[in-house]
This record gives sequence, C-alpha cells and structure tokens, in this order.
Amino acid sequence: MGKKRIVTSSEGDVAVGAKTTAKSSRKRHSAGLLHVQSTYNNTKVMLSDMAGNILAWSSSGSLGFKGAKKGTPFAASKVGELMADKATQYGIKEVSVAINGVGAGREAAMRAFLAKGMGLVSVSDITPIPHNGPRAPRARRV
Repeated sequence: MGKKRIVTSSEGDVAVGAKTTAKSSRKRHSAGLLHVQSTYNNTKVMLSDMAGNILAWSSSGSLGFKGAKKGTPFAASKVGELMADKATQYGIKEVSVAINGVGAGREAAMRAFLAKGMGLVSVSDITPIPHNGPRAPRARRV
C-alpha cells in the first residue's frame, strides 16, 4: 500500500494520496546486459546495466507457472516478453545476452526478448563446464 503523504495544491485543499514512483524518475540506460539462467525446472531472466547492477528480474515461477510448466519454452518466452517491456521503461535499446544453464527455455527467453524490437550486441554462453569431472569411483574388487 505504501506510505501516505499529504499533497497540497495551490488552492489550499489538502488530499491524502499514496506515494508512487513515476516511470520518468528511473535512470535512463542506452545498453544493458540480459542474464538468462535456464535450468530444467525454471527460467530466470535478469536485466542489468553495463556495470552489472541489476535493474529488473523475473522468472517463470514469479509469473504464476507451477510445477513442470515452469521449465517449458513457453513460460520462458513469457518471461522474455515481460523483461523486454521493463527494458523499454529504462530506455534500453540494445543488449548483450549471457546464457547460463541447459534448460529448455534458454533460447526461447532470448528470442522473445529480441522480438520486442531490442538490438543484439552479443550472445555468450557462460554455462560452467567441468574440466576433469568428479573423482572416479574406486576399482571394483571381485
């Protein structure tokens, strides 16, 4: 609900209104980073400025998808569309995309984001890959 504040006009009447943040008060950015983390169970998308400060984020679960539907490409595309709308509020015109994970929504979120008219600078896959893997099991004695 927010804090209540008293607003006075030039005529002298007093009104009580809720404190709101205007969209114009947000800091404008021309470029940003889009971080897509796609697991088997969910897809998270974060929008940051070029310094790495998070501006907005969303996930399939936060949009209301439950259970196995969170990991689908459809849910990821809905997250991508929502993040594109938030990016336009910040004035972002072009993004660099960093994709992390092996889930089904890794490309769907990026495609839905770019379909809203955003420019693409680069795409990088930052999924961690083990160099040697875990320790091998002991030799079996028969």
